[in-house]
Amino acid sequence: MLLIILLLLIVLLLVTCVRVVPQANAYVVERLGAYLTTFNTGVHFLLPFMDRVAKKVSLKEQVADFPPQPVITKDNVTMRIDSVVFFVITDPKLYAYGIVNPMAAIENLTATTLRNIIGDLDLDQTLTSREIINTRMREVLDKATDPWGIKVTRVELKNIIPPEAIQEAMEKQMKAERERRESILRAEGEKKSTILVAEGKKAAAILDAEADKQTAILHAEAERQRQVEEAEGRAQAIKLVQEANATGIRMLKEAGADEAVLRIKSLEAFEKAADGRATKIIVPSDIAGMAGIVQSAAEFMSGTKSADNKADSGNGLN
Repeated sequence: MLLIILLLLIVLLLVTCVRVVPQANAYVVERLGAYLTTFNTGVHFLLPFMDRVAKKVSLKEQVADFPPQPVITKDNVTMRIDSVVFFVITDPKLYAYGIVNPMAAIENLTATTLRNIIGDLDLDQTLTSREIINTRMREVLDKATDPWGIKVTRVELKNIIPPEAIQEAMEKQMKAERERRESILRAEGEKKSTILVAEGKKAAAILDAEADKQTAILHAEAERQRQVEEAEGRAQAIKLVQEANATGIRMLKEAGADEAVLRIKSLEAFEKAADGRATKIIVPSDIAGMAGIVQSAAEFMSGTKSADNKADSGNGLN
């Protein structure tokens, strides 16, 4: 029984001497009250009754959210600003032994640094220079916390709360600014609308002018086409008349018509011309000769008739 108890005590002692360090953590180990080493991630063993874990340190990035701090600007305006500090522990030993209360130290250092920076800025600069304030605070805090094994990665101002009177004035100013922008936007909209209407009218006028132009061109083209077709028709008619005359003359020649017949045809053509609507008639210079030819032809035809009659009478007597 005593042996079993002794074995249990030995097992319990061994278990308490084994330490498993999780990821992103570090254990600061002391031996007999003095710093011995830092256990990183993994399994580690302690000497019984001699070694102990003095401090467990998280190596993850941490956030310290501090309450609003009263600050005074360069133009003597009191406001309240709350800030957020992001930091990470880079040296567990310095973090464990460098300062008693690191969080309180960071908070006080943040408030002091914020007052110093805001004291050099007026109200308008404070409200519009958040990035500049954040950068300057991060630089100052990072340098001050380096001996504590802490690295400040980022500082952000959450809220800047000016006095109520200034808030009301700012709200009125913002309202006036919104109204001014609304008026500008409305004027811009009306201007664009007027421009669009004018451009529409201009485009419509251009289209009407183009339509009138195209209509005039089409009318002119149609008139020109009509005149061309009429001229071609007249030319074709003249050509057909000339071809008919030429054919008639050729047939007369082929039939053996002499010059007297041709002149008679000319007189017939002249007669048709005289019966027309022309107010002026050009008489050929040889019209008398043509008349003589006609008279000779008539006498010839009369003589021929007389001879025929005599012949018929003689045949009757016999």
